[in-house]
Amino acid sequence: MRIARFSTGGGVAFGVVEEGEQVLARIDGHPFGGVSLTGERFPVAEVRMVAPMLPSKVVAIGRNYADHAREMGNDVPEEPMIFLKPSTSVIGHNEPIAYPEHLTQHVDYEGELAVVIGRLCRDVPVERANDVILGYTCANDVTARDLQKKDVQFTRAKGFDTFCPLGPWIETDLDASDLALTTTVNGELRQSGRTSQLIFDIPALIAHVSAVMTLLPGDVILTGTPAGVGPVKPGDEVSVGIEGIGTLTNRVVSRD
Repeated sequence: MRIARFSTGGGVAFGVVEEGEQVLARIDGHPFGGVSLTGERFPVAEVRMVAPMLPSKVVAIGRNYADHAREMGNDVPEEPMIFLKPSTSVIGHNEPIAYPEHLTQHVDYEGELAVVIGRLCRDVPVERANDVILGYTCANDVTARDLQKKDVQFTRAKGFDTFCPLGPWIETDLDASDLALTTTVNGELRQSGRTSQLIFDIPALIAHVSAVMTLLPGDVILTGTPAGVGPVKPGDEVSVGIEGIGTLTNRVVSRD
């Protein structure tokens, strides 16, 4: 099942994607704990798609592909390296990434698989990690690379408004252990990897993160990016595609 979030004149709602991605069947309330439909249906062309989830927090994982760690001149971590992106950084498919040119001169894309949590949880054992997953979506961990190097810690570099595109929807029925992931800029392939190359797999990440903090329904874990990260500039179009999910596309614009 594919779950989207969309805006109409009557507010924002969740919907099940139907009929070849052309129709949204409105969900009664939220998708946690089971999906019930209202009977209302909306053509996708007549609504505005927004981020499929607005999480209380985005927990990101650094250097979780060995080839990416090497390209950044870093060692492979001995345990998952976690950092946070604010909920205000989240945008959806086809929404613009705002490049703050007065504060940074080097902004990179980072295509990633995102895990959406489906229930409140803490101290989740590895063998029960799949029980707390609602589904998966595409993500772009946009990063002001010069600020990341300057600050050492990642909050400013990765926390700007619009620096966490998610979408286009959440896929709930998916084996995410070996999915192809690509990132293109203006149609040119820049990243190509598979989730089977993750140093720490998804159950290990959920166990590690939930040992540190309580995860709430709708929280998002970004699982890391493969090699090939690089800069974007205003006017560029970035697309993150993941096998079995779809493609998240955002255009870069000048915030100034």
